[in-house]
Amino acid sequence: MVWAILAILLPLQMAQAAAPPTELQKRLQNFPDISDIKPMQSDAYPEKYVFFINQLLDPHHPEAGNFKQRVILSHVGFDRPTVLVTEGYAAHYATHPRYQEELSKLFNANLVFVEYRYFGESMPKPCNWDYLTVENSLYDLHHVTTTLKQLYDEKWIATGISKGGQTTMFYRTYFPDDVDISVPYVAPLNQSLEDGRHEPFIANKVSTPENRKRVENFQLEVLKRKSRLLPMFEKYCSDKGYTFRIPIAEVYDFNVLEYSFALWQWGTPVNKIPETNADDHTLFKHFIAICEPDYFSEQSPYPSFNVQAAKELGYYGYDIKPFKKYLTIKSSRDYLHKVMLPPELSNLKFDKTLYNKVVKFLKENDPEMIYIYGGDDPWTASGVTWLKNKKNIKVYVLPGGSHTTRIGSFDTDTQEEIKTQINAWLNNVRTYIASGFSQKEAAKAALEQPSSRVSMYQDTETTSETPAYTYYFRYVPYLFLAVLCYSMGYILLAFQKEDIQKRMQASSVSIRRQNLEGL
Repeated sequence: MVWAILAILLPLQMAQAAAPPTELQKRLQNFPDISDIKPMQSDAYPEKYVFFINQLLDPHHPEAGNFKQRVILSHVGFDRPTVLVTEGYAAHYATHPRYQEELSKLFNANLVFVEYRYFGESMPKPCNWDYLTVENSLYDLHHVTTTLKQLYDEKWIATGISKGGQTTMFYRTYFPDDVDISVPYVAPLNQSLEDGRHEPFIANKVSTPENRKRVENFQLEVLKRKSRLLPMFEKYCSDKGYTFRIPIAEVYDFNVLEYSFALWQWGTPVNKIPETNADDHTLFKHFIAICEPDYFSEQSPYPSFNVQAAKELGYYGYDIKPFKKYLTIKSSRDYLHKVMLPPELSNLKFDKTLYNKVVKFLKENDPEMIYIYGGDDPWTASGVTWLKNKKNIKVYVLPGGSHTTRIGSFDTDTQEEIKTQINAWLNNVRTYIASGFSQKEAAKAALEQPSSRVSMYQDTETTSETPAYTYYFRYVPYLFLAVLCYSMGYILLAFQKEDIQKRMQASSVSIRRQNLEGL
């Protein structure tokens, strides 16, 4: 039986190994900076490959050396648009056969997924944190894009989620002509190491007052039971192999402070929170499920992110006032340096240059961008929801939405509005290119196209801003009906006159035919 199976499988494997390279493979092999090209399985794309591209550690100082960056390419067709995922972390999840990015699926587009430098398999060796800057990461994307545009010369859409969404926004700022459309998802733009907008957002704006109070009450209860829950917490961390830079009692405090941010960020239903009279085991199980302590540990999977947050990206702080009575820590200020960075990096200073550059770009320009945010996501507090009165930049906030908010999270009408807008941008440029414009000229012409504003009025709405012309269309049919009835009345009265009836009776035309002709 085994030999029979081998006899079937072996020729298939040999045939697969001997399969000639596809056109895409041959083109990729011609790029000198691309290496280690390997095909991958995909349920969503006809062809999928992973490869590495040679990048400069410091584009302004080539003598600093190189590293290899992982890129995953999912191919639909050379005549299709291309979606560039500006991933902010590692690319592991994009290697799954079922992975398909939202915009790529919506617009039947090729997908170029770029792993962020210093993450996953794109970690330079040796690791020198000096070269982990946002600007350097954007030059990585620029090199990938300019290389692969030699294969895909249709329109390009850049997109990313969270830190990847930030990267999409930064990329458009530094290289505004590299892509045609940008769609950052849930992307914050923090103005300092502890931005200051997140704490009041959590305290006063998310969800409802009742739900916010329930979250706070749970945090208070976990602190009140610290003497009983802390040993459970310490054992849990020990079993997991976590070590920390601060005492375990202080880690416990920070985990409690993190709870509200984590719960609202990921959209955990408030009805999942145990009652304050629940037993210790129930409270602890929920507490750990929402806030994994590895976030504060020396084994954290995000050391590269912590470095970037301290240097350029910024982060959020904690409001300790409601809990101060029960906390071991006296202050949460500067916790990123104390808790989440190794001692050799504790002197990192936040540089606001990136924030200022992006704000200036967004205020002075109007590129084709669509921002997606969740209304209850704490990161929305530092989002660019302040952008108003732009022709091309659109900002959509989903009421009650979390950090998982995507285009598909919105109602059907809003989804169609977003898709129609992107389709219009795609087709506008395609039309200009077909007319002989270069890509840059086509993009500029599309941006300068006049736009029309359409207001829809629903008669179920009650508003003081109802346009005056709506009353015309609402009541003019009644006016026409009144005129018609008035005119028909005179006609019918005329036919009731006795001499008219006698003339009709004297006619050679039968009564039946007269009635039919009257109809």
